[in-house]
Amino acid sequence: MKKSTFSLFLLFAFGLLAFKSDKPAYMLYNKNGKSVKFKKLVKEAAAADVVLFGELHNNPICHWLQLELTQALYEQKGDALVLGAEMYEADNQLIVDEYTQQLISAKNFKDQARLWPNNATDYQPLLDFARENSLKFVAANIPRRYASIVFKKGFESLDELPAEAANYMAPNPIPYDPELASYQSMMGMMGHMNENLPKAQAVKDAAMAYFILENLNEGQLMLHFNGTFHSDNFEGIVWYLNQYRPGLKLLTISSQETADPEISDSLDLNKADFILAIPELMTKTH
Repeated sequence: MKKSTFSLFLLFAFGLLAFKSDKPAYMLYNKNGKSVKFKKLVKEAAAADVVLFGELHNNPICHWLQLELTQALYEQKGDALVLGAEMYEADNQLIVDEYTQQLISAKNFKDQARLWPNNATDYQPLLDFARENSLKFVAANIPRRYASIVFKKGFESLDELPAEAANYMAPNPIPYDPELASYQSMMGMMGHMNENLPKAQAVKDAAMAYFILENLNEGQLMLHFNGTFHSDNFEGIVWYLNQYRPGLKLLTISSQETADPEISDSLDLNKADFILAIPELMTKTH
């Protein structure tokens, strides 16, 4: 073997070794366990009516990829893209609109909206993207005070609220299936026996589904950000979307932490259309 050829062979061999020793920050899989590229996710998401990006709230890879997906879908859909999120509550929609329409400053928004502790690093970039590109951003969640009431006193407590409160939640009575696996699992968490716990979750799921649909017109794509539990197993928000408007083309993403993202056997592939696998040692945002 000539020296030059041998040198090229060594470079190629070392390149393969380096590639194999890389530690990917994430891997994407479809529900069949096949590794897929980000562009595959973008292509399928662009063809949907609603995309539910199930995140791990404190995971930086989730938040980075949410912004990447937003940008990629905007390139294809333009102003037909609508954004929405669990992290902003329906009674703050006016403030969100004022901010995205550049009517109020970032300081005013921060001072007057009820923001999550990690808003500045994790969700503000999404809101700013909407502001910069004149996109609608839906504050989709029920106000937490109403979910708290349901947790304490059940769905019946919603009837006691002032009439104006109905503007910030799904129409009452709210459909509810206590046999859904996601709600059943909540009852077993830490031996929790309060039957209202999954109802408080359901009232959030119902509100997010309702406000997604209230802000989704024909030809538009809603990209919604929520905790992965709200859309895993094609339940939660998905169940309510199918109750309120059957026939929509839905796509779900489940975020899962695992010891080795390159091994799909370590994942629950039945939870969503796409699985975002992230190293369990990934740093947290809060």
